[in-house]
Amino acid sequence: MFSDFSWTLPAGRTVLLGPNGAGKTTLLSLAATVLRPQTGEVRLGNLSCVTNAKAVRGSVGLMPQQFRAIPGFTAWEQVAYAAWLRGTGGSAVRQDALEALERVGLRTEADVLVTSLSGGQQRRIGLAQLIVRPASVLLLDEPTAGLDPAQRSRFRDLLTELPSDAAVLVSTHQVDDLSDLFGTVVVLDHGQIRYQGTPAEFLRLAPRGSLRPAEAAYMALIGSEA
Repeated sequence: MFSDFSWTLPAGRTVLLGPNGAGKTTLLSLAATVLRPQTGEVRLGNLSCVTNAKAVRGSVGLMPQQFRAIPGFTAWEQVAYAAWLRGTGGSAVRQDALEALERVGLRTEADVLVTSLSGGQQRRIGLAQLIVRPASVLLLDEPTAGLDPAQRSRFRDLLTELPSDAAVLVSTHQVDDLSDLFGTVVVLDHGQIRYQGTPAEFLRLAPRGSLRPAEAAYMALIGSEA
């Protein structure tokens, strides 16, 4: 997928655009140590994501594209399990889980089975799992996939509650997810960075007079390959 590839995640919030199959999920999985690179290296500061995987996982949070509800787990138990996997233990884990649920508006569903929640609520459980423990890097893979317009709007509002000092990378193939939440736009295609710049610079790629400038700018880069 990636050949002669080098990229550094900027500070702040970054949106990663690209068509299906561009390599977005692979890139996030490598950064989160879910996948190991066959060649080259992935680093978090001075830490190798291969030889220091455990330490890296304590500083990187991943919200995968496919949410997986754990059968028999309530909302707080699933969020607490995510916290435990990333190093939180003891009596603090339940309180941390409840606080994360409060932040995503699901505190009253804490004792409800995750499998009985709606798709939009499960997405918010996924976000709670992401923020339950402080992390310096937060990775969200297609977080609005499968949500209706109202749910997507609510989810974008929730993104504003992510820690301001974390580097946040949101992967999507939906160009209308571009918003003023992001300081950097990156376009990935066929395992290569086609573009990196500010949202304003990205929109200037659209032909003059475009009715949908974000989509037009994206098509100018990807064209018929999208």
